[in-house]
Amino acid sequence: MAQESTIIYTHPDCAYSSAAKMDYRKRKVEYTEIDVGKQANQIPALLALTDGERITPVIVENGVVTIGFKGGF
Repeated sequence: MAQESTIIYTHPDCAYSSAAKMDYRKRKVEYTEIDVGKQANQIPALLALTDGERITPVIVENGVVTIGFKGGF
């Protein structure tokens, strides 16, 4: 079976990004973090997922995009 993949686009000043990462760690779900504060070259990919909005977190699980975390962003 293929390995499931999760990517979380975060920003260091975003409390919801921190909450999302903490939740995934607590549930022992492996993820790849893309911190757009440190990896500015990933901002175009983030904007493509959000229709041009600079919002974090954006969570991509197995190709399914979720904008925000538990109602916040």
